[in-house]
Amino acid sequence: MSKPKLYGIAGSRAIRSLWAIEETGIDYEHVPVGFGEDSKAAEYLAINPNGRIPALEDGDLILFESMAINLYLAKTYGGSLYPADPAAEALAIQWSVWGISEIEDLQIRIALQKFFTPEEEQDPTVIAEAEAGLARPFGVLDQHLKGRDWLVGDAFSIADLNLAAVMSLLQMVEVDVSGCANLSRWAASCYARPAFDRAQRVGR
Repeated sequence: MSKPKLYGIAGSRAIRSLWAIEETGIDYEHVPVGFGEDSKAAEYLAINPNGRIPALEDGDLILFESMAINLYLAKTYGGSLYPADPAAEALAIQWSVWGISEIEDLQIRIALQKFFTPEEEQDPTVIAEAEAGLARPFGVLDQHLKGRDWLVGDAFSIADLNLAAVMSLLQMVEVDVSGCANLSRWAASCYARPAFDRAQRVGR
């Protein structure tokens, strides 16, 4: 049987799935498709008709959307990375979806201003409003992590990986989370994992 094939580069949402597949420890093929012209080529559109990254090819299965890819990888190859009981599984899915619905849009607004808008055209109000909007979900997460090391159960799981991977953009756009001690401690533990470092290197 052929090795799973993961498409994407680290400087994109594909870092999420590169991290997940590195955590599983399985042998896989990395195809460095970027989010420019190569993701719009006919050959890649046959894998992901949306023309976006990441995408996963595993035997006859083709998946796109990073959270779907990660949950599949963890459940299929990740062992204890994926929760063993239905309640913990539901919580892992909850935190994965929560990161996208509560945090991703706001951090993207900041990134668009800081990295994709000419400096003279940047609107500080957009950045300030997005940062203010992040205060509520930061508070929710910080409170949840009070007295616990990980989101679900007593060990690092796909819940932590998925949420931390979504939030990794916050480091790049330099959003200050130092006021949330529990969140900061948890994030530092997630990003210190060797698999995250490997994902960044392999995806370059």
